[in-house]
Amino acid sequence: MSGHWGILVSDPGLQNQFTQGELRSLKSQFMSMRRESEKLAIGDLASKMSTLKVVGENLSEEERAASIQDLYENTDEEVDFESFLKVYLKLQTLASSRIAGSPKNSSAFLKVATTTLLHTISESEKASYVAHINNYLAEDEFLQRYLPIDPSTNDLFEIAKDGVLLCKLINVAVPGTIDERAINTKSVLNPWERNENHTLCLNSAKAIGCTVVNIGTQDFIEGRRHLVLGLISQIIKIQLLANLDLKKTPQLLELADDSKDMEELMTLPPEKMLLRWMNFHLKKSGYTKIITNFSFDVKDAEAYAHLLNVLAPEYTNPSTFAVKNPFERAKLVLEHAEKMGCKRYLTAKDIVEGCQNLNLAFVAHIFQNRNGFSTQTTQASLLQTLPNDTQDSREERAFRLWINSLGNSSYINNVFEDVRNGWVLLETLEKVSPGIVNWKIANKPPIKMPFKKVENCNQVVKLGKQLRFSLVNIAGNDIVQGNKKLILAYLWQLMRYNMLQLLKNLRLHTNGKELTDADILEWANCKVSSSRSQSRMDSFKDKSLSNGFFFLELLSSVQPRAVDWSLVKKGVTDEEKKMNATYIISIARKLGCSIFLLPEDITEVNQKMILTLTASIMYWFLKRPLEERTLGTSDSESSSPLETTSDSTPDDSDSDSSL
Repeated sequence: MSGHWGILVSDPGLQNQFTQGELRSLKSQFMSMRRESEKLAIGDLASKMSTLKVVGENLSEEERAASIQDLYENTDEEVDFESFLKVYLKLQTLASSRIAGSPKNSSAFLKVATTTLLHTISESEKASYVAHINNYLAEDEFLQRYLPIDPSTNDLFEIAKDGVLLCKLINVAVPGTIDERAINTKSVLNPWERNENHTLCLNSAKAIGCTVVNIGTQDFIEGRRHLVLGLISQIIKIQLLANLDLKKTPQLLELADDSKDMEELMTLPPEKMLLRWMNFHLKKSGYTKIITNFSFDVKDAEAYAHLLNVLAPEYTNPSTFAVKNPFERAKLVLEHAEKMGCKRYLTAKDIVEGCQNLNLAFVAHIFQNRNGFSTQTTQASLLQTLPNDTQDSREERAFRLWINSLGNSSYINNVFEDVRNGWVLLETLEKVSPGIVNWKIANKPPIKMPFKKVENCNQVVKLGKQLRFSLVNIAGNDIVQGNKKLILAYLWQLMRYNMLQLLKNLRLHTNGKELTDADILEWANCKVSSSRSQSRMDSFKDKSLSNGFFFLELLSSVQPRAVDWSLVKKGVTDEEKKMNATYIISIARKLGCSIFLLPEDITEVNQKMILTLTASIMYWFLKRPLEERTLGTSDSESSSPLETTSDSTPDDSDSDSSL
């Protein structure tokens, strides 16, 4: 924990309960409460804390007041930040116990693990994730000296401290996300190199869909086990659910009964798709219950017995259906799964206790191993008749990941479906331009009445016009109806506005002048020119950008040691261009740029994504202290491009900023 935050919180025991990101957020909310009242007393917190996410949603004002009364006899006493934190911690503990006991509120794979909600870790989950790592990374040349990890120790968290393990795990989950040339893999890393690995890991984790709002590089260095395990669990979940996608597994269309059902199927998030697949096979087995979660509904192991009987009848043990004891049935189920070749993600005890994360992993692994679909190609040919908007789907992905990185209350799986009620867009507008949304007229989900959705979307359009977006002939109803082109156009303008505002706030010498795309273009060309390079970008759609050299020169000019030129390809063939593009993205993330583009966006020169990449590098550079920037420039004028040592020191907050 940096000294700055230590000044705010003098009690070390209290300070250690929070990450840096959480302290910043809570401090901001505390100051906001203070501004609203002439005097903020301890007793006032019962009502004031209704706006805090976990505490406000899960405890009534009366419950909050009773807990505060237990903590402080004199509730008229004025609140300081430490008192605020003590109250928050007590209420959060009460709220987390409430959530843990509620099946409907349980969330798979620690969706809330990146907050202080759960500071204890499950030894069973740790053992399962360690087994996964030992299995999938066993052949890795660098990690062989550390593997296999002993699940009974805390070696996992020690090994994770240099960031290499987590970067490698991300590449197992989504191959090609990180260019391994960008990972610092010396046997002994200095603090700067270790910090770079963590920054690369966090920005890459965001780029594959992990929620890392309250995690900083310092949390890995300090070995905060609940945060490390929470991130690992999200990465593994993404890997296990990767094939629950119609493009990767066209046979999933067997789950649809008609065309309307097929449209719905295309928008299902992976977790819901997995439930639907499981119920599809259970129905064939004659099992009458509908499974709605991976916790309470599978605790008796009956559903598993029927599912495995359908998928692999040759290994069925008749005793599985005859036994009355759920624990004994669960043991037989696991024996059946093992005969099928499914690695164990859980124990019989985890099944009967309803461990949601591990049950989900278990079912996902069964799906990967044997999905039970027919080998007919009808579904594949049917899928080919659907529109294939590659450009739209890439932009949808970038906007979805950007929105999720902002830390909104709702995690979205499909932009075109999940923004239709307007709420996610209102939350995003509030993040981009604080105070702009009139929450008094906003309708919070779940929204049953269609006109309430239209009201939200009307406000979204109105605020867009207020921010000077081009929204000719667009109404709220267009968003409600899921008009893809209009939604993408709106989101691009929102993302671009956020990008320009962040840059404007950093460039104090603009004297309030609005920044334009041309300003970003000019800055990039000036930086590259200052490093004595002849490379130039005529526009953000300049086809010469496809080989990647301009961005390699730009990255080298803002951080002379960032690029190892001996690893750069000539950029002549398509394969060489893609390798350069992958390297560019990883180097930018390693510095601290939060970006969501793909290598294809560089090689094909996608104008929008090229602009976001350039702006992200500019934002990272301008965030650095002036003396570091000056030093970087002078270094770039005197250094050889072949220098490979990395001495940059990314700020912990870099990974919190999203462009």
